[in-house]
Amino acid sequence: MQQLAFQKIGSLALLCTTLYTLTLFPTQAQQTSVPYSRQDSLRGSITEEREWWDLLYYHLDVEVDPRRKSIQGKNTVHYKVLKSSQTLQIDLQEPMEIKGFYQEGREMPYRREGNAYFVELELPQKVGEIHQLQVVYGGTPRISPNPPWSGGLTWEKDQKGRPFIANSNQGDGASLWWPCKDHMYDEPDSMLISVTVPDPLMNVSNGRLRKTEKPSPEKTTYHWFVSSPIANYGVNISIADYAHFSEEYLGEKGPLTLDYYVLRENLEKALVQFKDAPRMMRAFEHWFGPYPFYEDGFKLIEVPYLGMEHQSAVTYGNGYQQGYKGKDFSETGWGLTFDYIIIHEAGHEWFANNITYRDIADMWIHESFTTYSESLFLDYHYGVNAGNAYLQGARSVIKNDIPIIGDYGVNQRGSGDMYFKGANILHTLRQWIDQDEKWRAILRKMNATFYHQTVSTQDIEGFLARETGLPLQTFFDQYLRTAQVPLFQHYWKDDRLYYRWQEVVDGFSMPVTVSQNNLTHVLHPTAAWQSTDLLLPGRVFEIDPNLYIFTQQIRAPSE
Repeated sequence: MQQLAFQKIGSLALLCTTLYTLTLFPTQAQQTSVPYSRQDSLRGSITEEREWWDLLYYHLDVEVDPRRKSIQGKNTVHYKVLKSSQTLQIDLQEPMEIKGFYQEGREMPYRREGNAYFVELELPQKVGEIHQLQVVYGGTPRISPNPPWSGGLTWEKDQKGRPFIANSNQGDGASLWWPCKDHMYDEPDSMLISVTVPDPLMNVSNGRLRKTEKPSPEKTTYHWFVSSPIANYGVNISIADYAHFSEEYLGEKGPLTLDYYVLRENLEKALVQFKDAPRMMRAFEHWFGPYPFYEDGFKLIEVPYLGMEHQSAVTYGNGYQQGYKGKDFSETGWGLTFDYIIIHEAGHEWFANNITYRDIADMWIHESFTTYSESLFLDYHYGVNAGNAYLQGARSVIKNDIPIIGDYGVNQRGSGDMYFKGANILHTLRQWIDQDEKWRAILRKMNATFYHQTVSTQDIEGFLARETGLPLQTFFDQYLRTAQVPLFQHYWKDDRLYYRWQEVVDGFSMPVTVSQNNLTHVLHPTAAWQSTDLLLPGRVFEIDPNLYIFTQQIRAPSE
């Protein structure tokens, strides 16, 4: 059969990748045949030395020295014994070093294997008991070569030459700068973050400022308390000579504080640009339900890199511009109606901080839903056609290189397509459901069902299948576990339209809506050829451009 046409539905380009991909997804995973190392397993799996204890609470108490670019301090770990064991794993990456482990005032012996420290506890660890382990550490943490995509600390200066410091470490791990149980499956129920900095600098972290103290005339300690479970990579320090302003948002659960911390030279810009924050909150509470951290408030904090979804302390560095550093991924103009970093990173409060992946292989749960939230923001404020156009236009950055889901147990994420391809997958599912209020109810129920929980892909797939009542297993197998996009093939013969799916997993079945002469028809293609006489023969028809599929018209086979 000779190919006559091959196009991407709703896209502005045919299988092209724009330069935007290089800026948005620079750390996209490249799957190879190289075997994973022992360190990959120690970092990415739930080891025996992790699984026997349940993390309850951290008190991270550190001093940051901008002159030496160093961090010194301790982390007190509170945990509950789930099953008896005497060896406990704590992670800290070089060049940081642990100086000692202490339990009930006694120093504990330990052995080290790369970035994993195995503490040999002398106190009997009985099931149901709650214990503390104090970890004393320090050093000069890795400086990020490309924040936020390469993990580490960023040490910059403001216009007056004062230090401007922040961390970003998703993927590479919180253990780049503080010792912790560095795996996403287990979160502390709450956390106290105490950071000492030289005056006149201020540290802003997650949660609410509980108090400040003066350990010396030249230094201040800021104590921030997080009352909700928090993922380790979301723990944040942002240090600068900040100006602060705030407002109150009346949300679904009552008054919510919105606090903003910006460099003093940017205060006037922020007063205008950060008006997107309450607009974001209105749209996302509509679609996803109440903001998940009313107790901890919401903050936007200026930092010396692009931004990150630190829980209740979203960091911002988009230069007070609309779009993504002034660019619109969709090339439709809709991407310039909002500040990309404010909307995207705040969207992670629902998908990343409230609903958190258990293994980074399932990072699509964070990025697909959050990228989709950009479209829903437009839908809420400008109408459904605006949201549709944004997602269709942004397809030009999709690469379809490797599966969206990564490898499990080795701290390996999947393709960077988890952003805009993932968003288009969810948008495709919305079309299949074809009931917008039902779709909205599902998104809200998802945030309620998995409130402050870690989840797997199977958890999300099962939930969506139950709530939609649709057979979604092959849908997810196709879109998440292969890199191929379903191909809708068709041809005309004897006044009938013949059609089928190609490039699909076994059993793939998804309806396709087609329009012709103001009439709409729903086709139900499978991998086998079917035909219909519902369409006028030989005439143009449109396949729903909101479906993320490819289409190919071929010549009718000869007799």
